[in-house]
Amino acid sequence: MTQALPALADPLEFSFGVIAQPRASTGDGNEALQTAIAETDADNLAFVSVQGIKPASTACTDKVYLRQKSLLDDARNGVIVSLAASDWARCPPESGKSSAVGRLGRLRDLFFFDDFSLGASRIPVTRQSTIAKFRGFPENARWHIGDIMFATLNLPSNNNNYVVDAGRNSEFEDRLVANRDWLNRVFTYAQREKAAGIVLFSDSNPLAPPRQSGTSRDGFAETRKLLSGLAGKYSGKILVVHGLAAASPSASAIAWQGNVAFLSVPAGWVKVNVSSRQGQLFSLAPHTAQGSEGNR
Repeated sequence: MTQALPALADPLEFSFGVIAQPRASTGDGNEALQTAIAETDADNLAFVSVQGIKPASTACTDKVYLRQKSLLDDARNGVIVSLAASDWARCPPESGKSSAVGRLGRLRDLFFFDDFSLGASRIPVTRQSTIAKFRGFPENARWHIGDIMFATLNLPSNNNNYVVDAGRNSEFEDRLVANRDWLNRVFTYAQREKAAGIVLFSDSNPLAPPRQSGTSRDGFAETRKLLSGLAGKYSGKILVVHGLAAASPSASAIAWQGNVAFLSVPAGWVKVNVSSRQGQLFSLAPHTAQGSEGNR
């Protein structure tokens, strides 16, 4: 049975962190992640979302997956993993002969094996895999703090992993159905419980305009249409946090379009404030390391 969102007598105020992996790295690629975890551990955060478990240039191997999981397990905050294409669908040659489907299955087993986040402060989450028809999609999860709904959506930035010459794109098509169901459930629940806001974490921006490319199929078309419709009917605010690097090396602002805001997180981490005292509900805030090191 789904627990209702609690009624709040006082204005809601809290912060969460978002860590984004660098696209290129040296050594084992973990220096940036270790620094970000140490800094988020030192800050006052409700939880931390990690957009991708590893740098794009690091191999997609079991050894790397286990090493990254160990790092995230040691974090003091609850850690929510939002998968990126570079974790399973777009991997460097040294990743071996394993298929994207095989790698995704391994990540599901390692990172989404129960109904809690990683990290020391284990946050209870509701996974899509609790629905019998979608038992194979545990990476899609939702949780709430006060009257704010949070959710992850597996939406890889490589055209949603649509493969042009693959015949029937079974992975793409099955996940497309699952994502449609998941978004409908998240918005239905948030609307029913009168949630003030929804924060959606994904690799790609699901509402970005289609890109001009050589592919004959826009892998995000259905998700874009669905989410646009759901957002138009939703009475609260929506923040879409995605992992595509911004043109600037720093995340300077949250960009609003109607009741929907977008935050593109560069390598490093950002701190997001949530406050029902402010009209826009979500805002960026300086974190503990920025006073001496500057914005990332």
